[in-house]
Amino acid sequence: MNQLTNQQVLQSMGWNEYFANHFAPYAEQGYSVGRITLEHKRIYRLWSEHGELLGEVTGKLRYEAIGREDFPAVGDWVVISARPEEKKASIHGLLPRKSKFSRKVAGDTVEEQIVAANVDTVFLVNSLNNDLNLRRMERYLILAWESGANPVIVLSKADLCDDLDACMAEVESVAIGVPVHVVSAEQGEGLDQLAPYLGEGQTIALMGSSGVGKSTLINKLSGAEMQKVSGVREGDDRGRHTTTHRELFRLPSGALMIDTPGMRELQLWEADEGFRGAFDDIESIAETCRFNDCKHMREPGCAVQAAILAGSLEKARFDSYLKLQRELAHLARKEDARLAAAERDKWKKINVQMRQKKPKR
Repeated sequence: MNQLTNQQVLQSMGWNEYFANHFAPYAEQGYSVGRITLEHKRIYRLWSEHGELLGEVTGKLRYEAIGREDFPAVGDWVVISARPEEKKASIHGLLPRKSKFSRKVAGDTVEEQIVAANVDTVFLVNSLNNDLNLRRMERYLILAWESGANPVIVLSKADLCDDLDACMAEVESVAIGVPVHVVSAEQGEGLDQLAPYLGEGQTIALMGSSGVGKSTLINKLSGAEMQKVSGVREGDDRGRHTTTHRELFRLPSGALMIDTPGMRELQLWEADEGFRGAFDDIESIAETCRFNDCKHMREPGCAVQAAILAGSLEKARFDSYLKLQRELAHLARKEDARLAAAERDKWKKINVQMRQKKPKR
């Protein structure tokens, strides 16, 4: 296989100049690269110029990792030593991520979980049935804006919606500046609207709760039964859990798609830029308040409260803004404590290594 063909293979997996520049020093040392398509208990499936391989991280990488974010995630480009004859590889490191969609791990632990890495576009899939939830959509939008990828809202199951115009108006009131597309994957309607995002080498991640239609959508776009599909439960319109892991697929168009399990518990992670992006309407109104440090409660000349009274800003959206702001502030305090502890552990490791290397007299 000549070098040009190798390059074409990598480009079909999403390789570009950004990754090539970061990989250059490793290439000089004889390493190759792969892209993570599936993670299973620290065993990784990856695509490479040598074909599909199973990879494990080296002991050195595992030892130097401070948290889960230092391990490969689906979509990552990794530095490998390939053993094609065994269809295996050793993973020595990660190339810098161009984008990453992260959330806090479920529960009380303050740790980042990278849901998908190196994504160009995030499809935020929401179903147009009784499970349409604007507050949950705001959370997804915050993390999507923060990820560095472009968010796109896909409203699925249009055939189950009684008042499409009303639902669209509600969604557009929280999805400021975000493209919104209505589809019925089951009926095969509206899918052509998604074609511009599905170019060769482009990576798309599907995010959404269980049962919103992600698996049906990926099956229609791939033209095959890539994912098992379950219906919604009777009585509450909520979906049954179908996808159980994150996985990278290749679509007929040449695009790469990451399907993810439904996430009912979507706890925020670091999201400064993402928060401003998701609530740009409120942030813009707040800039016109009389006082720069306005808390938007009872201060005179508060433009936010005036907008609520005038009906141009929904109180429910403002309440969500305050709630998510408090959640991020609380997370930041806990994260600072975690980072301090991690730094102490790092120096303990270094001191132990230095004592072990110190010659005995």
